[in-house]
Amino acid sequence: MTRRAAIVGTGSALPKRRVSNAELAETVDTSDEWIVERTGIRFRHIAGPDETTSTLATDASRKALAAAGLEAAAIDLIVLATATPDQTFPATATRVQAALGIDDCVAFDVQAVCSGFLYAVSVADSMIRSGAANTALVIGAETFSRILDWEDRNTCVLFGDGAGAVVMRAEEGERGVLSSKLHADGRHNELLYVDGGPSTTGTVGKVRMKGREVFRHAVVNLASVLGESLEAAGLSAEDVDWMVPHQANARILDATARKLGLSPDKVVVTVDQHANTSAASVPLALDTAVSDGRIKRGDIVVLEAMGGGFTWGAAVVRW
Repeated sequence: MTRRAAIVGTGSALPKRRVSNAELAETVDTSDEWIVERTGIRFRHIAGPDETTSTLATDASRKALAAAGLEAAAIDLIVLATATPDQTFPATATRVQAALGIDDCVAFDVQAVCSGFLYAVSVADSMIRSGAANTALVIGAETFSRILDWEDRNTCVLFGDGAGAVVMRAEEGERGVLSSKLHADGRHNELLYVDGGPSTTGTVGKVRMKGREVFRHAVVNLASVLGESLEAAGLSAEDVDWMVPHQANARILDATARKLGLSPDKVVVTVDQHANTSAASVPLALDTAVSDGRIKRGDIVVLEAMGGGFTWGAAVVRW
C-alpha cells in the first residue's frame, strides 16, 4: 500500500471585526460598486489589537484538531505559512505550538506569500511520505491589514485577515495528496512586493502591486500548474469535483476555470466574504466547503495559488 498524507480535519478563524465596502468607503476614496466590479469583494475581516497571526492560527488549529478527533499531543509537525509573522523571529509556528500545549514537535514557518499554504502542504506531504512525520498541522495565517497602505485604494481594498488550518495524517491507500507542483520566478519582484524589511529598511514596509500585470501572470501560471499537477496525478480536468483556488480576485477565478475547462459550479468562491487573505485564503475556502458539506469523502479536490515573488503552486487531493 502507498503511504499518503490524508487531510483528516479542517478549521478556520476570522477576526471579530467585519468591514463592508461601504464602511471602507467612509475613509478610503472608493465605493462598493468600484470594488465589486473589479474584484468581487464585498467584505473583509480586520484584526483588532488583541488579534494576531498566531492567535488566529491557534484558533483555526484547535478547530481542525477537533474536526479530526485528535488531541494536540498527536501533532509531530507544524508548518505555518505566513507573510505577516508575529515577530521577525522566532517562527510563529512555535507560538502556536506553545499555545496548543505541545511540548516538543518540529515547528517552522514558510514564506511564499499567497502561495504559502501550497508550499506548506507540499513540505508536510513530503515529510509524511518519507516517514519523517506522521501527523502534521498545516496552517495559513495572516494579518495583512498590518502591512497595508490605507491611502492606496488600489491595494488596501483587496486584502483581509484570517487563518485556516488542516490536519494531515499518514494513511495507507488512495486517500490523500496525489500530487503537488510548485514554482517561483523572482524576476517579477517589482510587480507585487512589500517595500521594507529587516535587512533593507529596518521597517515592516507596505504592500505595493501592479494589478494588471499580476492578473495576466496569474491566469496563465495558475492554469498551467493546475494542468501540470493533474497530469502528475494521472487525472484530467473532467475528474475534478472541486477547485479551491486562492481568493484574490473573482475575475482571476473565472478566467482560470475557463482556461482549464472547469464549470464555475465546481469552483469554491469566498473572496466576496473574506477578500484576499494571502496564505490563509486557500485553507479558509477549503474549510468553508468542507463545513457546508460540498466536499465529500472520495472527491477529487485541486488547490491552487499564486503570490508575490512570483510563487505559484497546485496540489491534487483525494478527499
